[in-house]
Amino acid sequence: MLERETALLWTPDDKTRENAHLTRYMRWLKAHKRLSLDHYPALWAWSAEHPEAFWETAWEYFQVISHTPYRQVLSGYAMPGARWFEGATLNYAEHVFRCKSPERPALIFQNERGQGGQLGWADLERQVAALAQFLRQNGVQRGDRIAAYLPNTPHAAIAVLAAMSIGAVWSSCSPDFGVSSVVDRFAQIEPKILIAVDGYTYNGKPFDKREAVRDICRQLPSLQRVVFVPYLDEQARPEGLPGAVLWDEALQTPANGLAFEPLPFEHPLWILYSSGTTGVPKAIVHSHGGNLLEHLKYLHFHNDVHPGERFFWYSTTGWMMWNFTIGSLLAGATAVLYDGSPAYPSLDVLWKLAEEARITHFGTSAPFIVSCRKAGLSPKDAFDLSALRSIGSTGSPLPPEGFRWVYERVKPDVWLSSMSGGTDVCTAWVGGNPLLPVYEGEIQCRCLGCAMESWDEDGRPVPPGEVGEMVVTRPMPSMPVFFWNDPDGSKYRSSYFEHYPGVWRHGDWLCITPRQTLVILGRSDATLNRQGVRIGTAEIYRALDKIPGIRDALILNIERPDGSDWMPLFVLLEPGAALDDDLQQRIRQTLRTECSPRHVPDAIIAAPDIPYTISGKKMETPVKKILQKKPLDKAYNPDSMRNPEAMQFFIEWAKKLL
Repeated sequence: MLERETALLWTPDDKTRENAHLTRYMRWLKAHKRLSLDHYPALWAWSAEHPEAFWETAWEYFQVISHTPYRQVLSGYAMPGARWFEGATLNYAEHVFRCKSPERPALIFQNERGQGGQLGWADLERQVAALAQFLRQNGVQRGDRIAAYLPNTPHAAIAVLAAMSIGAVWSSCSPDFGVSSVVDRFAQIEPKILIAVDGYTYNGKPFDKREAVRDICRQLPSLQRVVFVPYLDEQARPEGLPGAVLWDEALQTPANGLAFEPLPFEHPLWILYSSGTTGVPKAIVHSHGGNLLEHLKYLHFHNDVHPGERFFWYSTTGWMMWNFTIGSLLAGATAVLYDGSPAYPSLDVLWKLAEEARITHFGTSAPFIVSCRKAGLSPKDAFDLSALRSIGSTGSPLPPEGFRWVYERVKPDVWLSSMSGGTDVCTAWVGGNPLLPVYEGEIQCRCLGCAMESWDEDGRPVPPGEVGEMVVTRPMPSMPVFFWNDPDGSKYRSSYFEHYPGVWRHGDWLCITPRQTLVILGRSDATLNRQGVRIGTAEIYRALDKIPGIRDALILNIERPDGSDWMPLFVLLEPGAALDDDLQQRIRQTLRTECSPRHVPDAIIAAPDIPYTISGKKMETPVKKILQKKPLDKAYNPDSMRNPEAMQFFIEWAKKLL
């Protein structure tokens, strides 16, 4: 049983409730479908129990443009294998451009070098049309892959919309990925075109990537042309690249307007990748129709984005939140893009952007919020955040102290929307709700159309307030249509459906509270099985966040051959802090008091750094494999890491263990 005291932090006012898309949708259901579902719990239960009815109403409510009618909404509840809206033909990009308006920009961009500006809808449409025509003239047809090695700039937004419009399949990596990481991903999908940047700036330092781009091209024999973007140096030229053309030259291709290729509902839209921490990343294929419907649903009903609002999420093109940010255009929002470090020249930089760009919806990660809190920031005192309506948090569980800091130091009446989902669905399973209160440390709701439960090891739902495996028992349109190079579907099935046959197991520990809010307690594959009791790592990290002197931490439980176990805690200290007897005692006492005696580690060890994937996930399982003396090439992939040098400390530690 998860026992927690929670504070009520926010309640929607009458204006928020009245203007919410959810309110309009419930009224529409009553008027058009004679469904009286006036409270969210009833609405969610109906949507989860009757997914085909719910998604058909979403199709009608959002007036999805389909060039041919669908024969049926859903082929059946079997997973994997459920088929959605068979017969329908549509295009994601067509729904983006139906929101165009001369009254607001489509994109606002800024980078850490101070460069930036706005791109209006007319200019965006013209550039997308030109690039789409360039792709056609170079033999790109529906189903061909377009790969991008780009930072989070308008170039990437223009390119993905051009690829979508002609039915090409998009896939991107950010330029902080190393050559082997990029090749591990792109070699699987055999792209015909690569759009690549000459370099980028991060933390005030320039990174020239021209040699990396040449190396990538040498290892991708499928490439026919490279579109080269001189971004770091405007004078850079594409030397030694196959069939290279400058970005500006490609955009000069004459085009007679922007056309949209009608595509089957399940036609691939983009390919995202698993983290690849222990092997080649899985290439996860999402569909035009599935992501279109899901993004329309989440951005309207759960993010409550309205036309003219400004939507920002700090991301790179290698993380699904970048794809999700492009999706904000479906709601008529202006997408705000930022390229650079969130901490350069200081942690204030994104809050300054929120003021200058008049951001309405500000999205970030839980570690960023925790870092701002630990640094003593108070954005409300330094910036005009009057335009800010919501703050989104994802990437890892946001601790209660992070919730509290937002309300104390950012804006007391802001709507804090913690969400969780991932690359697997390119959306959130659980997240925000403009009609419900926000409780400290809790996610507001399960999302519409998501039949989520928390199960025990035997496949039974656990009682409210207890912790179990996060599962989804009914199909959703945004589940991957397939994995690339997985012809028999075995990789797909083993990733989600083997533990509970026919039921999606997501790999998170989940508690559904008695009031139907949610608490995620970390990855279930990083479970601490302590004397037969399962412990979520997030519980420990939340407690440690309260202790001065600790910047970061990593907790493991190592099972030994004799049946015993050893639970070490590795801590990254703040500058000037020491892991002395006093700090160790405070750590143990805090974990014993706030969690339980089982949460107290057997050893506390200072580490020079905590290893993370490029997408910002703690590498608990790979470190555990290293300490269990598994072969290093089976334990982790350094090219999947943001800081591969951090692993050397744990490799040396493993040598000390018996």
